[in-house]
Amino acid sequence: QVQLEESGGGLVQVGGSLRLSCAVFGGPFSSRGMGYFRQAPGKEREFVATISASGRDSYCADSVKGRFTISRDNVKNTVILQMNSLKPEDTAVYYCAARPATHSATTSSQAGYNYWGQGTQVTVSS
Repeated sequence: QVQLEESGGGLVQVGGSLRLSCAVFGGPFSSRGMGYFRQAPGKEREFVATISASGRDSYCADSVKGRFTISRDNVKNTVILQMNSLKPEDTAVYYCAARPATHSATTSSQAGYNYWGQGTQVTVSS
C-alpha cells in the first residue's frame, strides 16, 4: 500500500516562503508522476503543480506560476513544493498526490491520481 507523508506547512506572513515535502512509501516512486493540490475553506480542491516521473517535465497553475516550484528526488522518494512570495489567497490545505506506478507523465486532473496525502495547512497572514 502506497503512503504519502506530508510536512512543512505552517503560518507565514505575506511575501514569505514555505517548503512543503512529501515522502512516498510502500511502492515504486521513480516511475510515477506526482502532483500537489490545495483546498481553501468553502472552495473546491484545485490543481497547484505537477511533475513527471523523471523530473524533466513540470508545470504549475497560472495562479502560482513564477512563485511556486515543484521538484523531486528519486533517491529519497520525495517531492518538494517550494512556495515563495506567498499571498493570503494561497491559504489552504495542501495535498500531495501520486499517480499509478505506470503513469509517468504530468497531469493537472485529480482523476489522474490515486494516492493522496493527509494534507498540510498553509496559512498566509496579511
